[in-house]
Amino acid sequence: MLIRKPHGFTLIELMIVIAVIGLLATITYPSYIDKVERASREDGKQALLQFANAMERYYSIQSPMSYEGAADGGADTGEPSIFSTEVPIDGSGDKHYDLVITAASSTAFTIQAQPKNRQANDDCGTLTYGSDGTRLPTTDGCW
Repeated sequence: MLIRKPHGFTLIELMIVIAVIGLLATITYPSYIDKVERASREDGKQALLQFANAMERYYSIQSPMSYEGAADGGADTGEPSIFSTEVPIDGSGDKHYDLVITAASSTAFTIQAQPKNRQANDDCGTLTYGSDGTRLPTTDGCW
């Protein structure tokens, strides 16, 4: 009499594999999301500092020297006309932040990277930079 060997795997084995995959996913997914948010925040911070450099260049070519009028349409606040309005600034992928001028005078400015899309859930929220070097929020890990 010929004895057949069973081929394949049992339902119990399949359930164990699915449970292990589910457990791994619940552990790794939040860590992955955190890494993506931190990487996007770094993009936002770098763009904000580049934007501040653009504001300084704008200031140096104005006569008389002023930060006023750097926004779209020559306004003092709003979307910048001298720099990209979104992050990433190269135009690739999903946009993480809107860049705006929130205050501009003849001697000072304040600019912000306002989170949007998936970055809107980031704990740091809006990133702010002032011409005097002020950086907000001051929460650990945000700057």
